Amino acid sequence: MTAMYQSHFGLAEAPFTIAPNPRYLYMSQRHQEALAHLLYGLGGDGGFVLLTGEVGAGKTTICRCLLEQIPESCDVAYIFNPKLTAAELLSTICVEFHIDCPPGNTSIKVFIDCINAYLLDAHARGRNTVLIIDEAQNLSADVLEQMRLLTNLETNQRKLLQIILLGQPELAAILDRPELRQLAQRIVARYHLGPLTRAEVAAYVGHRLEVSGARRQLFPASLMGTLYRLSGGVPRIINVLCDRALLGSYVQGKEQVSRATLTQAANEVLYRPARQSRSLLRPLLFVLILVTGGGVATAVQQYQELTRPAPASPPVRVAAAPAALSASAKASPTVPKPAVPLAETLDWPAEQPRAQSRAMAYAALFRAWGANDQGQSTCRQAEGLGLRCQTARGGLDEIRQLNRPAVLRLRDDRGLEFYATLTALDDRSASFAIGTETVTVALGALASQWSGYYTLLWRAPPPLNDKLRSGERGPSVDWLARQLARVQDKTAEAPADAVFDEALVRRLKQFQLAQGLVPDSNLGPQTVMRLSGAGDEAAPKLVREAEGK
Repeated sequence: MTAMYQSHFGLAEAPFTIAPNPRYLYMSQRHQEALAHLLYGLGGDGGFVLLTGEVGAGKTTICRCLLEQIPESCDVAYIFNPKLTAAELLSTICVEFHIDCPPGNTSIKVFIDCINAYLLDAHARGRNTVLIIDEAQNLSADVLEQMRLLTNLETNQRKLLQIILLGQPELAAILDRPELRQLAQRIVARYHLGPLTRAEVAAYVGHRLEVSGARRQLFPASLMGTLYRLSGGVPRIINVLCDRALLGSYVQGKEQVSRATLTQAANEVLYRPARQSRSLLRPLLFVLILVTGGGVATAVQQYQELTRPAPASPPVRVAAAPAALSASAKASPTVPKPAVPLAETLDWPAEQPRAQSRAMAYAALFRAWGANDQGQSTCRQAEGLGLRCQTARGGLDEIRQLNRPAVLRLRDDRGLEFYATLTALDDRSASFAIGTETVTVALGALASQWSGYYTLLWRAPPPLNDKLRSGERGPSVDWLARQLARVQDKTAEAPADAVFDEALVRRLKQFQLAQGLVPDSNLGPQTVMRLSGAGDEAAPKLVREAEGK
């Protein structure tokens, strides 16, 4: 049914599906802090890491983010249905890690011996082993104790198995039991993921609508307080409420969700039968009955005609006084200039060979940097120009923050792949160099055609020490202080001989949080990219200064 309202609201895809879609990920401050705790736990000396949160708070989403950031040297097993006996769970661990064990074995001792042998071999090969257990509140006390025993294997420096437990709040209560105190003492990092704040609810809804290609405000700002109250700030409930409210607005023929429609949606999806008045789905029943006769659009139109109230008598018009007429004329808004027409979709020009799309896209990328494509490897040629190349999968928000032209991998409506160079970006459209043409398209069309993969160039600073220590001085610290001054203080001035002290660490973490990065106070690639871009005035930009400020 969701697909029925997409074209009505001009959406490229459903914005509030409860299925986890990485392109719709909104990292609130709480989600960032939760991810930072998990990453901190992984970088420790082994043991348990605990993440709890209410149903629908986003624990699985955080776990997906974690999996994308785990180093190549880690071997990871993910168990999402832990309602198992100790022997069954150990058997599942062996299967997930591809551990050889005697066929048909049911002995816990044999399973543990096999797992221990695997952990020792992995350690000898320089590999780290991580076990992630979702819905861990379903683990029995016996199974949790067995998990603790698995972490007994250790070297002088660290334990050989890292276990991450994800679960609902009752998991924390289970671990507080006296018989599990030994396991609780081995938890090296724990975090409870709370609901979104009211401000974050508004940002969350706006983010998902933007990614889906919405070109107008479908949820008035005045509704965000009501949505926050009804949902409690839980992302999954927000999705369900917003999806039902959009569906109800569609069948009512409205262009925007009203408070009454949102409240009625809550009465239905949150199981409040005593408060229900008129179901939002009742019109849909009428629609579906008529579909075979004239199509959905005709059925909706017929329903709206049948339910439209009779027009009221025209009001009596009172002539305004001359002064009032003058004030009214002054208050009349200026007629806006017609918007530049946007292409409805991105297509490869029929008269140009599609096989050349990749080469032409990268040629346009290098031209944006004032260079000619030499036909070499993109990264190798970039290094010759003092640049670095970044290939990743992300969203438009990420590219907007990096603010550099990028080559995107796209598909047309027939599923055929081609490459295009993103050269400009604003809040409603994106401009591309496609072959020899320049095309501006609405963001909604881009959302439906882009796979999320992009490649861009950026100017790298001199080699830096990526992990600074407290009290450290030197070129890396001086560079960091200068870049933070440009970004946060809007000045190129920074103290000479800077020190990586608590104040500088705090400023670096603030920058990382503002950029949606993990606030780890390290100069990792993403942090360096975004800091270096702040002072590179000669680099080509996607967002013009007037729009980016």
